[in-house]
Parts: sequence; structure tokens; C-alpha cells
Amino acid sequence: MPPPFALDALNSASTADFVAAMAHVFEHSPWVVEAATASRPFETLAALRDAMLAVIEGATPEQRLALIRAHPDLADRVKRATGMTPASAAEQDGAGLHRLSESEFEQFEKLNDAYREKFGFPFILGVRRHTKDSILDRFARRLDNAVPEEEAEALAEIGRIASLRLAALVEGGDALAVHGQLSTHVLDKHAGLPADGVSLELVELSREGESRVLVRTVTNADGRTDAPLIADRPVPIGAYELRFHAGAYYARRGVPLSDPRFLDIIAVRFGVAEPEAHLHVTLLMTPWGYTTYRGS
Repeated sequence: MPPPFALDALNSASTADFVAAMAHVFEHSPWVVEAATASRPFETLAALRDAMLAVIEGATPEQRLALIRAHPDLADRVKRATGMTPASAAEQDGAGLHRLSESEFEQFEKLNDAYREKFGFPFILGVRRHTKDSILDRFARRLDNAVPEEEAEALAEIGRIASLRLAALVEGGDALAVHGQLSTHVLDKHAGLPADGVSLELVELSREGESRVLVRTVTNADGRTDAPLIADRPVPIGAYELRFHAGAYYARRGVPLSDPRFLDIIAVRFGVAEPEAHLHVTLLMTPWGYTTYRGS
């Protein structure tokens, strides 16, 4: 069975085929999936996910610790080259951890070393829910935890990672609530119409490294973009900027503008704190002013 797998097919598959299909849901830990097969059939993806998490909850402390230790350090160049699973590599790449500068790699190495020295296992975080800045923030905060508290946080993150991987692997009669969405809508108050043809960029801001452009696109006749700016994944926790090329838009429409233009690029900075939520940025603009708010 090639992925995505149908939940009905997994319910009727042999134990070996079921475990093989779910091999990367838990890092180097097929025993979790194998034990969960005893709870088949699963009516929903949530039931499958909960059965696997129940296996972990019912495992011995030694088994839970082994599960935690099976995960790679973040931004570990040696592990990336020798033993990181494809799922982990893709998740870390998606958070930009393969594009760190030398100083940023050194920062992660120092944090990884300090964390391992205190807790004896790697720092685990569902990086698809985070930007680089928020990863570093979580690192610093969790270093203050006691060992039992941090073991619980690590297992909770393993559950979030497994949920995202499961949502990508299996199709069922429902969907796991693991994805958010970021969208925008631009309205031209000068013309009293949706703003068609506004060029814009979505930029992920960074405190220490370089900011990166995530999306370049143009609004359509409804003043929206043809596709959401971010969809089918969590919207990573962090700081962003939407840059709307208002001056070029009004110049194309033949609206008289000052030289230089009073408004050229409108930059709206905002933060994301809820990765699974729908964040909608609405912009109402004229050549001389604008209003923005979180819409729905």
C-alpha cells in the first residue's frame, strides 16, 4: 500500500504491514505501533492516534525514556548525515534548521549540550509548529524544568509530532485538528472595491539570523490570494511581516500620487501564537492611509 494509507485498509492489514506503514510515526520505535494494533479496528484517525498514545502512557518508565532518547538533537549536523529519519530531516528542514549560519549552529550545539547534560536525553519539539526564534525560546524556557516535568513535556511533543505525521500518512473519515491557516484580504477604500493585483510578500522575521520570504503572490479580483499564504500545516509560532505594494497598485490604476509616494509598501507586522488556528489579516487602504485587523 503506497501512502497515503486508507484507514479501512490499515484496519484489515496484517500486523507486519500495519507496523511497516506506520514505521516513522514514532522515531525508531515500532513497538508503539505494534502494541496499538490490538485495539483495531479504528473508526477514526483520532482513535488510532489515541490508541498509540495510550500505549506510551501505559509503558514502563524505561520504555518511555527509550522513546525519548530515540529522537535526534535539533540542528545536529552529524546526526543528519548518519542517522536521522527522513521524517525528522524534513521537519527540521521545514523550520529552516538546515540553513543556519555557523554562529546559529554553535548556539544550537551549546543548547543541545546543556540540555543533554541536565536531562540525559535530547530536546524534543514539534518543529513544524515553530519558527527558529520560537524554538530557541522554548529551549531556554524548558532548560529551567525539573527532570520529571521535562519528561512530560518531551512526551507531549512526541504526541504532537506523531499527530502531524499520522495526518499526512492516513486518510480516514475525519481529519485531525493539526493544521492552521494564514490568509489575507485587501480592500481598496479609495475605489470602494476589492484590491485586484496587489503584489505582496509574506516574510518570516528572525531576531538573530536572516529573515526569509515565504510567499510572493498577487491578489485576485476578490482582493484575496488564490491560495492561502500558509495552509495544510500548522502556522509556525513566531513573528511575521506582510508587505503590500500599495504604491505600485495605485500607480497602475492611474491614481495621482505624490513624488515620492506617501505610501509605497505597507508593512504589517504580526505574531502567531496558535499554530492550529485560522489567522486572517485584512487590509483596508487608500493612497494616504490604511487600517488592518484580524479578520475571519
